[in-house]
Amino acid sequence: MRSLAQLVQSPRTLRVIGFDDAPFERTAGGPVHVSGIVCTGTRFEGMLWGQVTCDGDDATEALVAMLGASKFHPQVHLVLVDGLAFGGFNLVDLPALADALERPCVAVMRRLPDLPAVHRALSRLPDVERRMGLLAAAGPIHQLGGFVFQVAGAAPAETAVALGRLTDTGKVPECLRLAHLIGAAVKTGSSGRRA
Repeated sequence: MRSLAQLVQSPRTLRVIGFDDAPFERTAGGPVHVSGIVCTGTRFEGMLWGQVTCDGDDATEALVAMLGASKFHPQVHLVLVDGLAFGGFNLVDLPALADALERPCVAVMRRLPDLPAVHRALSRLPDVERRMGLLAAAGPIHQLGGFVFQVAGAAPAETAVALGRLTDTGKVPECLRLAHLIGAAVKTGSSGRRA
């Protein structure tokens, strides 16, 4: 597969998957559903549906299992996650996800996180050192091209170009926007206001 740097320099349309958690009950150890939306550029192509544990430690494994076993894995060029945390503070190991899937992985945020508040929240959970390590392993937070993100497996500049190509309007790539809307609709009966 061609590198992201080669892909963003070519006219080829990027194929991407975006993962977001659906609304969930905040009960530690409870199930949290995750939608994975595949887009070619900004056009919907397919969907995966899986599950992680609220405040657990299985987010990385669950995403690898969802995408790795699917027909979409050989087709996607890039993997996006809506922030590092699924189901409360079930944190993705971004470099491990990129290594396991052999694709660049990007945690996209709508705004810069309040890191002191995140650290305070993590300090109330078990296994705090491991969770803090996952935050650090994700690397620096970049603000490029109107996007806020962390990336493993690609350079920040080429990642910003790719995110721009994958976004219809606003600051959220279409696959993540759809993952949010569809997850909310499946769990609550209608899509949410913020996408």
